[in-house]
Amino acid sequence: MSEIITVENLTVAFGKHKVLDSLSMGVQQGEVLGVIGPNGAGKTTLLNTLSGRIKPQGGRIVYQGIEITRVSPAQRCRMGIGRTYQVPCPFENLTVYENILVGGVHGAGFSERKARDKCLEILSFTGIAEKRDILAGKLTLMDRKRLEVARALATNPKVLLLDEVAAGLTEVEVKAVMQIVENIKNMGVTIIWIEHILKTMLEATDQLMCLAEGKNITCGVPQEILASKLVEEVYLGVEDA
Repeated sequence: MSEIITVENLTVAFGKHKVLDSLSMGVQQGEVLGVIGPNGAGKTTLLNTLSGRIKPQGGRIVYQGIEITRVSPAQRCRMGIGRTYQVPCPFENLTVYENILVGGVHGAGFSERKARDKCLEILSFTGIAEKRDILAGKLTLMDRKRLEVARALATNPKVLLLDEVAAGLTEVEVKAVMQIVENIKNMGVTIIWIEHILKTMLEATDQLMCLAEGKNITCGVPQEILASKLVEEVYLGVEDA
């Protein structure tokens, strides 16, 4: 497999504080990369930079062999980089179906006819087909999470950035989210997934990267990463006696 995204020496600073500090990483096409780290490690800033919301002060981002460091969020979306947000923010006065349609028409650039067909597939895929005519503002948290993923899928991503999509859910709901992620992976979509629920990172990812103080301190097989002394110290707060 080849890397679909390569990040080289990425630096993002707010004032004098470096949130990402010469961070380098790569994501193989078709894999699920989990991202963990303590609060303030730079995880969401990484997703914001990959999606184009934040412009870095240094470094470069290469996507499918093309440098996209200065490419706009809208262009990146059309190129196949989609994302979700930790707190879902749907158009609350639109129906579930209409929310997804917006993603297809304005995100992917589909014709309305093609977007409608895509919407029907995604409604079923994410388990919210029966909620298609409900206003998004009336959904439960789990269904809002499903809709957040559905809206991102409507943009036809090759790479999907997930920001704590399982946060706040029950154990049963977390398992449902893990199944959705697996199904997305089986579609051939590459996933970069931030999550604090370690069960998801252990069982649903191919590689796991730990950030601390804006740096990639280690990346590898999830079981080995979570068992490492370095990760225990910086993320889990465990120190040698």
